[in-house]
Amino acid sequence: MDKRQSAVESAVQASDQLFPERRMRQLWDPVAQLCYRASAAYLAVTEQAQTPTPTRRPPGELDLTIRQLADAAHAVDQFYDAHRPQLDNASSTLAAVPAVVAQAHTAADTVMARLAGEASAYLEYPSVQSKRSALVDAVVALETAGSANAKREAAARVRSAVTALDDAISAAPTRAQDAKKALSSVQTRMAAARTRAEGLAPAYSALLREFNAASSSDVSGNEAASRREIAAAEAKLEQATTALTSGNPDLALELTASVRAHLSSAEQHVDAVTDRLVLLREVRDNPKAKENEVRFRLRDAQMLAVSRGLTSEWGSVLDAQLDRIDRIAGGLNGRHPDYWAYVTGLDAVKTFISGVVQRMKKQTGSQ
Repeated sequence: MDKRQSAVESAVQASDQLFPERRMRQLWDPVAQLCYRASAAYLAVTEQAQTPTPTRRPPGELDLTIRQLADAAHAVDQFYDAHRPQLDNASSTLAAVPAVVAQAHTAADTVMARLAGEASAYLEYPSVQSKRSALVDAVVALETAGSANAKREAAARVRSAVTALDDAISAAPTRAQDAKKALSSVQTRMAAARTRAEGLAPAYSALLREFNAASSSDVSGNEAASRREIAAAEAKLEQATTALTSGNPDLALELTASVRAHLSSAEQHVDAVTDRLVLLREVRDNPKAKENEVRFRLRDAQMLAVSRGLTSEWGSVLDAQLDRIDRIAGGLNGRHPDYWAYVTGLDAVKTFISGVVQRMKKQTGSQ
């Protein structure tokens, strides 16, 4: 019984250290108490029997003690059989922790040696530096880990950091070529952005001449904003070119990404004006097209409400949108109607109708 109890006790301790969520100790304690009581009874009987003048013991005490030992041993066997996979897994995992830690250290030493030798030319690359720092931190955490579980988790982080650094070293030789391609790409995009920006001023001027002043008030600063973004992109591009020629392709790629961001912003400023002009001219030429589109959406929504029996809840809400459309359409008057207010107003109604449709479909469990 003692041997069986000790073996299971060790496995339970391993489970507590590695997998406390299994609550193995709580399950084991009642069985352990049976063992302790059986052992105490056995010791009491044997110690009394070994005294020079043993006292007379109650009849059947020895048989009772033997049964206690047998029952306790059987309970240990039952517990082990019931939890064998978890206990064996915990024991083997705990036994493997020293080897896991040693393997993590070996892997870290190997990749660090690679960085100090064949890959030393890439040591200053930010992508390599960051991964190296992460590995150093992971190794320090492993060396200071206390419990077996903490050591396993820290070793896993070391292995992950080793893989990341190894990948960064392997990718380093192609970073320069990647940076050259990226620079060539953004230079082409820069030229295109400048060409597009040249059309902003004429488009804005046309907006002012052809449409109500309110139609362009929100884009009045777009020309200056696009110029600022293109200038910022040019500055970053120059820095990226310098970084590449200085042997720092990582920084060149990072700066190239910044160039793209500035160019995207510049393009958005330009498109906001040129697209506005195209849209307003289309609406001016055929204002009813926009209105009819929204009225069609409204009729569809009303038919949906009827078909799904939701008119009591949504009918008046949708009917109110018809009044909104009429008011917006009635605003197109005068010498210079506010077509932009007309467009944004109808778009707001369309968005509202779409929201009502989605809610009706959700209510009836259909998309």
